[in-house]
Amino acid sequence: MLVTLVVNPVSGKQRGEQIAREAGDRLTRAGHDMVRVHSADGAQARAAVAAEVDAGSELVLVVGGDGLLHDVLPALTARDVTVGLLPAGTGNDTARSLGIPVGDPDAALDVVLSGRTRTIDLADTDHGPVVTVVASGFDSKVNERANAMRWPRGNMRYNLAILAELRAFSPLSFTLTLDGVRLDTEAMLVAVGNGPSFGGGLRIAEGAVLDDGLLDVCIIRPVSKTKLVRVFPRLYRGTHVDLPEFERHLVREAVLECPGIVAYGDGERLGPLPMTTRVRPAALRVLVP
Repeated sequence: MLVTLVVNPVSGKQRGEQIAREAGDRLTRAGHDMVRVHSADGAQARAAVAAEVDAGSELVLVVGGDGLLHDVLPALTARDVTVGLLPAGTGNDTARSLGIPVGDPDAALDVVLSGRTRTIDLADTDHGPVVTVVASGFDSKVNERANAMRWPRGNMRYNLAILAELRAFSPLSFTLTLDGVRLDTEAMLVAVGNGPSFGGGLRIAEGAVLDDGLLDVCIIRPVSKTKLVRVFPRLYRGTHVDLPEFERHLVREAVLECPGIVAYGDGERLGPLPMTTRVRPAALRVLVP
């Protein structure tokens, strides 16, 4: 089989390059032919992957995190190709949702070599497809603030952005149109989940299924800043769904509107609201345990 190995060399504090090299050696020993796409630029990686699939690659093996998969996703969904994941990013929510081992590259490659596939849905937005979650509200405002900061680097920058945003944040006025039904609501955040989690394990859409043909629109209605600080850790456990401020709608299409808010998908900046998200059933064939 001809395999395209696509790697972001700086993924996961530069672990991506080492994981890709070791994976390439195992694939070669297993009798596969291999080409490499090696780029930290999403547009370049996407174009190169499209060219390799058009030239005959049957499997695209993504060595990185949700961001790299998101970058090359438009090239994959437009073609009949199987996708494998070797988690090497900081988030890896797609891999977790699919049951692919995170933190064990050999076990993840075993999944690839086993050849079992699953076809999953995607969330199609005005700015391209998303695998995990489209997020807007408090979390996206934190991302916007963190991206504008030059110091510090890494997770500390995100933590400082959370603290700074908390001081200034107030509930937002959203207009949601869910399968044609309008809903005006005040909310701390609104997320459209194809899968259950984003942001390295924030299980905002706990219970969402990647292949049920539906999107989970999750709303956290206004809470005090003190309660928001207390509630935020519950997102990592998915237990926030028991809170009275949590609301879920299962839909096929969601239009989100909120002045001044930018949406993020798979942890990447998509663009300002308003934005439409539609489910695209059975859109991506992936290798799973």
